[in-house]
Amino acid sequence: MESSHVIILLILLGCMATYIPVFMCLFFTAVLGFVFFTDLPILLLAQSLFRSMDNFALVVVLFFILCGNIMTAGTIVEKLIKVANSFVSWLPGGLGMAGVLACGLFGAISGSTVATVVALGGFMIPALIENGYPEKYTIGVMTTSPNLGVIIPPSISMILYSMISNVSLEGLFLTGFVPGVLIMLGVCLYSFFFFRKKTEIVRKPVPRPGEMLAILKEGFWSLMLPVIIFGGIFSGAFTANEAAVVACVYAFFVELVIHKSLKFSDVKKITVSSAVTSATLLIIVAGATCFGRLLTLEDIPGKITEAVLLAIHSPVMFLLAMNVLLLIVGMFMDIISATMILGPVFLPMLDAFHVSWMHFGLIMTVNLAIGYCTPPMGVSLYITGAIADRDLIYVSKAVIPFIIIQITVLMLMTYMPNLVLWLPRMVGYLE
Repeated sequence: MESSHVIILLILLGCMATYIPVFMCLFFTAVLGFVFFTDLPILLLAQSLFRSMDNFALVVVLFFILCGNIMTAGTIVEKLIKVANSFVSWLPGGLGMAGVLACGLFGAISGSTVATVVALGGFMIPALIENGYPEKYTIGVMTTSPNLGVIIPPSISMILYSMISNVSLEGLFLTGFVPGVLIMLGVCLYSFFFFRKKTEIVRKPVPRPGEMLAILKEGFWSLMLPVIIFGGIFSGAFTANEAAVVACVYAFFVELVIHKSLKFSDVKKITVSSAVTSATLLIIVAGATCFGRLLTLEDIPGKITEAVLLAIHSPVMFLLAMNVLLLIVGMFMDIISATMILGPVFLPMLDAFHVSWMHFGLIMTVNLAIGYCTPPMGVSLYITGAIADRDLIYVSKAVIPFIIIQITVLMLMTYMPNLVLWLPRMVGYLE
C-alpha cells in the first residue's frame, strides 16, 4: 500500500473519530485527496457530487421513506400489530412473537430499520413490560427485530447496492424473503421455549373465528399495502420506483379517507419531515460518491483486490473474512455510508471467488443490518434505550441472544447460497 493511500485512510478515520458528520468526513477526505494526490481539477469532484444525486434510482428511496412516515403518523402500524397479535398472542411468549411479526410486516413496507424501531418500539416495549415480560427480553427483541426493515424487501440499502452494482433490484429484493422468514422463525422459537414454563406471563385466550375475522377485516387495508407493493413489482404492473409512489398514494388515501387517522393539515408536516430525512440520506450518498471517485482514480479497489487474492485462495475463507469485516464496519458506520463506500471496493473481488453479486448484496445488507444493534454506534441501541430509560451497556447485553440468532441465519445463507438464490432464479432474475 502506498503512503498516499495510508494518508487518505488516516484522514478519513481521524475525521470520524472527532464526531464530524459522516458526509463531511467523506467529502473532506475526497477534497484533500484530489488536491494533494491527483493532478485533476477540483471541478471534477463537484460534478461527481451533483451527478450522484441526479440518479433516478434514488426516487424509490425517497418515496419509501415518505411511506414509512405516513404509516408511523397514522394507524396502519397499530392495525398491523393487532393482526400479528391475533395470530400468536395465545402461545407462550406470544406477545414477543407478535412484535417480531409486526416488524416483518412493517419492514415489508418501509424499507428502513430506524423507521421500524421508532414506529414499533414505542408501541411494543411498554405493552410487553405491562404484560409481565422481562425487561431484558423486551428490549432485546424490540431492538433487533426491526433489522427486518432492511432485510425484508423493500430495503433502502438493497436499492443503493443495486444502484452501484447494476444487479437487478427486483431479484435482490427476492433474496431477502428467506433470511427474513428464518430470523422471524428463530426468534419465535426462542420466545416459545424461553416462556413455555413461565406461568407468570399471562397468555391471551385463543381468538374465536369471529374475533379473528373482525381483526382481519379491521386490518385489511393495512395488510393490502405490502400485497400491492410486491404484487405490482413482481407481476410487472409497475417498477420498484413506481411501487414506492403507489405505496405513498395508497397509504395517504387509507389514513385520510378510510382510517381517518390523519388530517389534511398533517400532510405538510409528514412531507417536510420526510424531505429532511431524504436530504440527509442524499448528502451521505453525495459524499460517498465523491470519496468513491477518489478511490477509483487512485485504483485503490484494484490494489485491495490484488492483496486479497494473494492472501486468500479459498471462497470459504473469503466469505468468512468479508462477514467478519462487515460486522466490524457495521459497529462504526451506518448502512447507507458503508454500502456506498465498501460496495465498489468489494465488487471487483467477487468474480475471482465465484461469488454471485446478488448473493453478496444480501450478505452485505444482513451484516450491516446487524450493525444497528452493536455498540458503540448502533442506532437501534440508543433508540430503545431512550424508550426504556436504560443505558447502552444494559441494552447491548439484552440483544446478545437475538444477535446470535441473526448471525446464525447469516452463516447459513452465506455458505448455502441456493437457500436464498432459488427464488430470484425461479422468477428469472438470475441465471
